[in-house]
Amino acid sequence: MAVGLASLLTKMNVVSTSDHSSVVSINLFVALLCACIVIGHLLEENRWINESITALLIGLCTGIVILLTSGGTSSHLLVFSEEFFFIYLLPPIIFNAGFQVKKKQFFRNFMTIMLFGAIGTLISFTIISLGAMKFFRKMNIGPLHIGDYFAIGAIFSATDSVCTLQVLNQDQTPLLYSLVFGEGVVNDATSIVLFNVIQSFDISHISSSIYLQFVSGFLYLFVMSTLLGVVAGLLSAYIIKNLYFGRHSTDREVALMMLMAYLSYMLAELFYLSAILTVFFCGIVMSHYTWHNVTESSRVTTKHAFATLSFICEIFIFLYVGMDALDIEKWRFVSNRPGTSVKVSSILLALILVGRAAFIFPLSFLSNLTKKIPQEKIEIKQQVTIWWAGLMRGAVSMALAYTQFTRGGHTQLPGNAMMITSTITVVLFSTVVFGLMTKPLSKYFSPDQLADASGHPYQCHPRVLEKT
Repeated sequence: MAVGLASLLTKMNVVSTSDHSSVVSINLFVALLCACIVIGHLLEENRWINESITALLIGLCTGIVILLTSGGTSSHLLVFSEEFFFIYLLPPIIFNAGFQVKKKQFFRNFMTIMLFGAIGTLISFTIISLGAMKFFRKMNIGPLHIGDYFAIGAIFSATDSVCTLQVLNQDQTPLLYSLVFGEGVVNDATSIVLFNVIQSFDISHISSSIYLQFVSGFLYLFVMSTLLGVVAGLLSAYIIKNLYFGRHSTDREVALMMLMAYLSYMLAELFYLSAILTVFFCGIVMSHYTWHNVTESSRVTTKHAFATLSFICEIFIFLYVGMDALDIEKWRFVSNRPGTSVKVSSILLALILVGRAAFIFPLSFLSNLTKKIPQEKIEIKQQVTIWWAGLMRGAVSMALAYTQFTRGGHTQLPGNAMMITSTITVVLFSTVVFGLMTKPLSKYFSPDQLADASGHPYQCHPRVLEKT
């Protein structure tokens, strides 16, 4: 009896200690989020370093401190979970992107956006996949299968345009902003759809039937995901308009909008559709119909609530990526081959540069052929800015890489570890180096559009925008 009681008390003590450690980790992580917001605010004026780069650098510094204090056993406070990212962190970001977009500019350039975001991503995906297959097989980095090479193409086709959007003014550069913004969201959706389709089919033996299944599966996911988002948005507008929740409580209106948006995302996951595409178009429809059927107080609340949730999720992701970049377990497998690791990362960066250039300039030329008004045509300087805007890789690439090459954030295979560390290197390099160079590049190519009459830069924030 005494032994049993002692055992029970021991187990309770272990659970208590574990819970306490989790509470400590969460407290530290929340404190770091607050630090990111404060430092980001202090750096707001110069716009050289935005919140994303700030969170990434703070994450790196924190990872170094944790690594030193833990004796080299860990570099992060929390364990990364692909499921947590896709179920909880990504939906607010994508929904807010659709909810805050200026629809007039978005749909005016819809065909160009779809050219860049869908067709362009397929071109980039093909170049990166074939390039990785050609170079990596000669380098003997590990037992990678053909499905892994196609997954690499999808992983590194996913752009991260947050850094560029923070120096572009939606009011002063409407064409450039709408193209970069719209293409970034559609690109992420297309990359995830490609990734899911690759995992759904056995492409080890490519044939015409497999190719047709791949194309039909891609089109099916794209169309059905969009329709589900539109239906969910229209249903929320119908319910709120006919039941008029605002006469009793605005809280019900806000809660219903949030839950309906999240329900659309989860339904897409349930039916194996593209949840990111569903929630994006749900946000667009809600902003056009549902938002105008709620009370004035609910309009203000929803606009800022969605923007705040998206902002926190973005900072959370970049902060963790910075910490995870120093994970010893992943780097241990490539520590004896540093030259190979550098070559792999360099090849991936080169493929990203070539893959993006291969569709931005030709598709811009095709788009200009359909434009009758000179102001709507994409000039060569704008094409260069759009090309540069899509070179950064971020959280979506990280999450897809973890999904493909790890199990629960861990891997014991040298080839998989090489791809994870290379992805981390590409994300860090592209976010910091390309992100820091975005402001001077944009200012050089569009000096009149990034400054007012007095020569001061326009101050804007892409997350909370007035609707058109």
